[in-house]
Amino acid sequence: MSSHAATDVPVKTYATNGATDGASSISGFDWKRLAGFAFGIGTQAFFAVTVVGLFSFLRFGVDSPAESWLLVDSLLALQFAVPHSVLLHPRFRTWFRQYFPMEMHGAFFCFCTCLSLGLMFAFWRSSPSIIWQLEGTAAAVVTGFFYGSWAALLYSISLTGLGFQTGWTQWLHWYRREKMPRRNFEAKSLYRLLRHPVYLSFLGLIWFTPTMTADHAILTAIWTVYIFAGSILKDQRLQHYLGETYSAYMARVPGYPLVLAGPLGRIRLKTSDSTAVVSDWRKAA
Repeated sequence: MSSHAATDVPVKTYATNGATDGASSISGFDWKRLAGFAFGIGTQAFFAVTVVGLFSFLRFGVDSPAESWLLVDSLLALQFAVPHSVLLHPRFRTWFRQYFPMEMHGAFFCFCTCLSLGLMFAFWRSSPSIIWQLEGTAAAVVTGFFYGSWAALLYSISLTGLGFQTGWTQWLHWYRREKMPRRNFEAKSLYRLLRHPVYLSFLGLIWFTPTMTADHAILTAIWTVYIFAGSILKDQRLQHYLGETYSAYMARVPGYPLVLAGPLGRIRLKTSDSTAVVSDWRKAA
């Protein structure tokens, strides 16, 4: 960390005109900056704990039976899926910018995601019904695919920057009082083969289980629909932000393997633009 960042800690300051950076100086502290500092660090800790909880939840499930498990679990699965997409919508980002530094949006999104998952861990109800239960070699193979999906997820996230996914990178720019640079789109590694390797890896997390209980099946069904819908929404967001660059990428690379048509296949560009745009994309790639 640079010396500039090292000195940029929310420490005691004394205002000469009654305020510092818009914060109250009644007690000599920049409370807004102190709150932002605590929120950023706390969110990263919250994320680390949540990842461990998610692994345990998907691998071993929970033992908390209840007659109302279907309703409770469906609502819990939905309360993660729906807000997760709303918080990333450009309109929400515009609203957020009116009240908070934009560099805080990533950490805020990460915090809300972890909170939603935490609610699932705490209130999920189990079902005694078992759809399948593998043993021996079959169980070992499926479990291996589960662990492989985790490795693929972490690798896929690293390609676009783990810090961007958790909001750490954006928060660090706020902490250093630096302006966020514009992110350039670059398709590399797995992103040259499919547009959504992170989502595909996450599908592996929920499908590869040696024991599929009824409550896990409900989670898998709802989240599978969410993942495919979220993939379409993500493509639309990136087209909104990146324009023709991302459209050219969508024309060349499918959303998922073996998907040949539809919004998650390769799209068709307008005839007047296709040649020039694809050519520009190839040069950039």
